[in-house]
Amino acid sequence: MAYVSCVNKMFTLSQIQQTNKLNFKAMNGLTEKLNYLKLVNKKPTILVVGDLMIDQYIWGSASRLSPEAPVPVVAISSETYTLGGAGNVVQNLVSLGANLIVSGVIGNDLPASRIIDILIGEGVNTEHILRDNERDTTVKTRVVVGSHQLVRIDKECTHAVSASMENELMDHLSSCMQEADLVVMSDYNKGLLSPGLTRGIIDLANKLGKKVIVDPKGHSFQKYQGAYIIKPNRQELALATKSTQITSIESLKLAAEIVLEQTNAQYLIVTLSEEGLMIFDADSYRSHPVKATEVFDVTGAGDTVIASIAYFSSLGLDLDEACELANHAAAIVIRRVGSVTTTVDEIIQDIVETQKRNYQELR
Repeated sequence: MAYVSCVNKMFTLSQIQQTNKLNFKAMNGLTEKLNYLKLVNKKPTILVVGDLMIDQYIWGSASRLSPEAPVPVVAISSETYTLGGAGNVVQNLVSLGANLIVSGVIGNDLPASRIIDILIGEGVNTEHILRDNERDTTVKTRVVVGSHQLVRIDKECTHAVSASMENELMDHLSSCMQEADLVVMSDYNKGLLSPGLTRGIIDLANKLGKKVIVDPKGHSFQKYQGAYIIKPNRQELALATKSTQITSIESLKLAAEIVLEQTNAQYLIVTLSEEGLMIFDADSYRSHPVKATEVFDVTGAGDTVIASIAYFSSLGLDLDEACELANHAAAIVIRRVGSVTTTVDEIIQDIVETQKRNYQELR
């Protein structure tokens, strides 16, 4: 019989699984909890609904300026494609270890086929993704020289999906949402998550007892009424609350109060770039400082944060623990170029290294 070590004791895997609920909350330290969860191999099922798109990266070198205009001439060395938008949330969740259900609307074109191929390659079921002949799949093309992004070119369709397509999508969600432990809505304002569809999804989730975590966009967050968590960044919060600027804790608190009152969400989590993130509820707020030591590219960092919060919350960690781990995950990905992901093992290592740095600074 196989034995494993946990909290300096020897247990069989079945004993660990049987005592999971009793021991987990009593454990000290995030690394201990993460190692424990790895041992019991718990895999949450998370439903992601949102705007799926393709990120194209054109990699090259530039050694001279164009004679036609004062711009660099880029000699292309390679091109890569990865999932963007809600797809980046999906890849982050896959990398962390979740089981995925993915739903959205894409075009009937080559970029759409790339999305499907990448998802299938990641082992994700694509049966709840609808194709729309009237839409172009969103493609964001970035030209990168060395570690520097020179330009981004967007091809996108932002008009609302048709009523018939919304109804078909809701039929799919009604059949698959019951399998999910948690729902993530990734809104990139590309026409999918209309007020009607958004409210329908949240209402369905609440009826089924599923928590909904929203990454929002737009001039108002009222359509996310009833969500468990809404997670904007500072700029998105300012836009939605008609705030000219959010530069102080007082202005941040005021904007958070507006959103919580409008939406009746249980929590508002605001990402603040190099300042980390803050959690607001109806009665209090608390801060989680950033863990980053270097910043090369913030592309996709918000997707990493919402994926991490969803993943660790669905595993039974409390919200502050999930946000702490999300900060570590974001610190890892912004040290790399492009929309990248991280793993639980890398997060554990980042926690250990952060603790070492903090200890050395105190000496």
